[in-house]
Amino acid sequence: MDVSRLVLGTMYFGTRTDERTSRALLDRFVDAGGTTLDTANCYSFWSDASGHGGQSEETLGRWLAADGSRRDRVQLATKVGVEPLDHPRPDGATVEGLSADVVRAGCEASLRRLGVDVIDLYWAHGEDRGTPLEESVEAFGALVQAGSVRRLGVSNHPTWRVERGRSIALDRGLEPWTALQLTTSYLHPRPGAAVEGKDHRFGFVTDETIDYVAEHPDVELWAYSPLVQGAYDRADRPFPEPYEHPGSTRRLAVLDEVAADHGVPRSVVVLAWLLASRPQIRPIVGVSGVEQLDSALRVADVDLTPDELTALDAPA
Repeated sequence: MDVSRLVLGTMYFGTRTDERTSRALLDRFVDAGGTTLDTANCYSFWSDASGHGGQSEETLGRWLAADGSRRDRVQLATKVGVEPLDHPRPDGATVEGLSADVVRAGCEASLRRLGVDVIDLYWAHGEDRGTPLEESVEAFGALVQAGSVRRLGVSNHPTWRVERGRSIALDRGLEPWTALQLTTSYLHPRPGAAVEGKDHRFGFVTDETIDYVAEHPDVELWAYSPLVQGAYDRADRPFPEPYEHPGSTRRLAVLDEVAADHGVPRSVVVLAWLLASRPQIRPIVGVSGVEQLDSALRVADVDLTPDELTALDAPA
């Protein structure tokens, strides 16, 4: 497995994860061959007394500034769209949204906090149906034309909106979204069940998502929270109740067998399975310590056989 396909999630860098630990994680990840860092302008507003984000980007910016060679070794991905507002918008929305002004100003602020002159991948973080989709698409496209952003992605949007936005961009000669970021894992919650902490209506990968990405080779799929907050390995962090069903029991039995055969934790097999999937799913790994990161990096030593993949892929 190619470690460079892993993405290091930096959501809590600068808040729950202190500066020293954040830097140690970044150094370890890059030294091991990792290249891609994922953050957002709103990370992590819920963990900071200010009620606003930006701490993660600022932490990354200080790490980059400490060694000029680091910028050439990493790909930076950040997001705009769900930073809280001090006062609701006229339509009642309480987050910034995706208007042209917000997208442009958000990019400028992220560039400043990161201390760079270009963002490698800029995400539309969440839906904003209070802003015409055409306006948002044109604003993101303008950033690419201006050289402030290299590539565009979209997170927590329904597939039909993704396709409509891509069509608008292509019709107008603009850069389209070529990456999707949603949540998924080896286990899945019961259909229709509400999962605590996953409050994006269209945040989960579905069979339609997989089909869409398979039919559009230019679109890459990234998965956040692929390890369900450590539930695969930690007895003190059980799976949320919606994951408790007979299908999970059967899949965990297969996962246990494969993990034992490779001598690695369950979570490492989950990461390997995502990377071996077709279409491939790039997992975003969020960790709070170097030991956790080193465990995830063991995916480099796991080469799943065709028989193992068949067993892991079997319907639940």
